[in-house]
Amino acid sequence: MAGMDHSGMNMGNDGMAMMSHATLIPPELANDPATVASAAAMDKMMADMMVPYTGDPDVDFARGMIPHHQAAIDMAKIQLEFGKDPEMRKLAEAIIAAQESEIATLKAFLATKGM
Repeated sequence: MAGMDHSGMNMGNDGMAMMSHATLIPPELANDPATVASAAAMDKMMADMMVPYTGDPDVDFARGMIPHHQAAIDMAKIQLEFGKDPEMRKLAEAIIAAQESEIATLKAFLATKGM
């Protein structure tokens, strides 16, 4: 499979493509609160995950997973605010509980590393 052509994307100092999820919103959904909130949650996660590597894979994993899990919580809260499907709402509630617990575990681990 061929790689994605990133030549047209704005590249940050770290060489990673900087692309807002808001650019993926179709014009007809530009004022849809759930869509806008979801794109914002994804953009925040991507920005928050951009931390320098430490060389310690355990620390790097924990530091990357915290914003990833927080984004899952944020998106689940958007689902609870705007979603209607009972199964998706139940899943969102379970995601919030699980991810909050895992974030606490990750933060406790980082505290043992002085972070």
